[in-house]
Parts: sequence; structure tokens; C-alpha cells
Amino acid sequence: MRKFLIATHGTFSSGIKSSLDIIIGQMDNVFIIDAYVDGNKSIEEGLTAILKNVHAHDELVAFSDLLGGSITNQILQYALKENVHVVSGINLPLLIDVMLADADTPIADVIENAITNAKDQIVYVNKLINSNKEENQND
Repeated sequence: MRKFLIATHGTFSSGIKSSLDIIIGQMDNVFIIDAYVDGNKSIEEGLTAILKNVHAHDELVAFSDLLGGSITNQILQYALKENVHVVSGINLPLLIDVMLADADTPIADVIENAITNAKDQIVYVNKLINSNKEENQND
């Protein structure tokens, strides 16, 4: 079974999980860690508890907010196993693509495609609108 961990600084994990629950519905296989909000305790305790729920036949996709950040580094220290995949620099489209992917598609392929799609969702909308206006004026 695919399981998912969203681990971020502050309450970003809770917020993005709330959005996911609204958009795709609640999923029992999604865990979150809101790091450094409860008296600056480390995420080791949360990771240990979550990893107890990940068995050898499971896949865990761990999402973090910052490449090179303390959260990503901690996940790598405690969870770098063959069945664990770590993705940094998350956004909502990325999470939706990965979580809704066909379970028969290899997870590495799912992640690569989702990253490409997520990058396409990052758009400076003002520039897009202005370039569309200019195109329409030139027609």
C-alpha cells in the first residue's frame, strides 16, 4: 500500500492536508508532521511513530517543504530505505497527482510526472494575462 507523509516547518502540513481533504477527500494513508510548533520538539518522535505504520510491502512517499532544510534532512536520516521516496519543494498539484495516481504505476514514474505537472502550475498570472491581452490586440 502507498502511504504518504507530509512534513513541514510550522503548520503548513496541516493546512495542505486540510486542502487535500476538501479536494480529494480524506485518506487514511496520509500522515502529517507539523515540525517545531510544540515547544520546538524535533520530528524524530513523529517519524518513528509513522515509520511503525510502514511495512516492508508498503511504499512511503515523504513530502517536505525545503530541499536541504532540517525536515528533509531528518527524513533522510530516519527513513532512507528502498521503499521510501522523498520529495522536496511541495505544492498542492504535486500532492494531488501523486496521491491519486494509479497504484500499479511505478512510484518513481508517478513522482517524475507529478513534478513536471506541478512545475507547470507555477505561473506568474499577471504576465500570462498581459501576454494574452497583447495577443488579442494584435489579432
